[in-house]
Amino acid sequence: MKTGSLRLQITLWLLIPLLGLLAFDAWLTDRRAMSAAHQAFDRTLAASLKSMREGISLRDGRVEVEIPNLALEVFDAEDGSRVYYQIRDERGTTITGYEGLPMPEGPVNSLYRTQFYDAEYLGVPVRMAAMPLPLHDVRSARTQMVWVLLAESTEPREQLASDILVGSLLQELMLISLALGIVWLGVRRGLLPLQRLSDAMSARGPDDLEPLEDTALPVEMKPLVAAVNQYVARLHRMIEGRKRFFADAAHQLKTPLAIIQAESELALREKDLPSVRAHVERLHGSVQQAAKEVAQLLSLSRLEPDSGYAPTLRHLRLDTLAQNVALEWAPLARRAGVDLGFEGRGPADIDGQTELLQELLGNLIDNAIRYAGAGAMVTVRVDGQRLAVEDNGPGVPAFERESIFKRFYRGESSASRDGSGLGLSIVREIARIHGAAVALESTPGGGLTVVVTFPAPALASGPGPASTDSPGRAAESR
Repeated sequence: MKTGSLRLQITLWLLIPLLGLLAFDAWLTDRRAMSAAHQAFDRTLAASLKSMREGISLRDGRVEVEIPNLALEVFDAEDGSRVYYQIRDERGTTITGYEGLPMPEGPVNSLYRTQFYDAEYLGVPVRMAAMPLPLHDVRSARTQMVWVLLAESTEPREQLASDILVGSLLQELMLISLALGIVWLGVRRGLLPLQRLSDAMSARGPDDLEPLEDTALPVEMKPLVAAVNQYVARLHRMIEGRKRFFADAAHQLKTPLAIIQAESELALREKDLPSVRAHVERLHGSVQQAAKEVAQLLSLSRLEPDSGYAPTLRHLRLDTLAQNVALEWAPLARRAGVDLGFEGRGPADIDGQTELLQELLGNLIDNAIRYAGAGAMVTVRVDGQRLAVEDNGPGVPAFERESIFKRFYRGESSASRDGSGLGLSIVREIARIHGAAVALESTPGGGLTVVVTFPAPALASGPGPASTDSPGRAAESR
């Protein structure tokens, strides 16, 4: 979806609410303006009604009305104003004035008190003022109630309210225009650091992966710069990992490839079939070693923290997996003269990826077979979430135990043996992915035990079927 300009979006987000506020304020202003017009014009109605009241009297049972000119002349100054009046008795009979003026609704609050209300007369909206007036005849000692009604058309009031509203809106529109101009300038000024950051990024070369400076940036932009720097750092580590992989591959494959080339040339020169076979066998061994090293390099490159690889961990039985891997390695151990066995102590549930765990255990068994030597015993043992590979070979000196996890490290005891020095590095990376810990322990009587301790599974499930060969040596090379 096209996002457009950030400056335009901010301006619209400010403009639309301001226009909404302007409309709401216009409605409030219209209400206030009409209320103010009613207050102003109602005073005139009340004054006129009072003047009319003074000209009404009761004599000999008859209501006499003399309306002063001043009572109605005040309305002549109003443009378009029309005035209607009526004086009626308590029976509703019109004494003088216009017929049919509407009476106020509801009970009479008090005598001599003017009531104001809106009504309609002859299809014209009017503002009414009504007053109940008791008249007392001194001669006959009689009292009669009359109503004095005065109505004015609402055009002057509406015109006054409209003038007030228009003036208020013009003033508010001017203020909003000034506010938008100030906001536009403020947004433009506030986005300048972002523009400078964009220019700095565009000016960088393709190989420039240095972190961005955030000292001169606003506080709100520092998290963005920190996130960019973290991404650049991950990218730098990925590039360095690829460079390291190519360098390691070139270094590791140089010797096997040189041997392959030399042996193939010698084999081509030989005419004696047994001699040719000897060269081909050595060539085959070099090819196997090169293939193994390539596979290990690819595996290690895939497992690095910044490779982007995300394994899928599923619930599985560690004891069953370890037993199956031990059975797969049993023929190789038999050919090497090593007694390989498995011991399981009940079901062991963990969260893991089967292929990676098979690779981890395969590297541990391979190292144990390779460095323990002929006649040694290697045991794969599972106890809960604890996986151990134990051998009774020469072991590893204490000062080398941390170094053997480094890439291509070959200790004193392994210098004369085949290997690339990548097996334990792969083991550590696979353990890291599974949240497991790798430790080295000395075996009583000599040898080495590599222990991998896995965390408990996130979703505990019921125990699966126990291994039929545990406890005991479930896989034997003999």
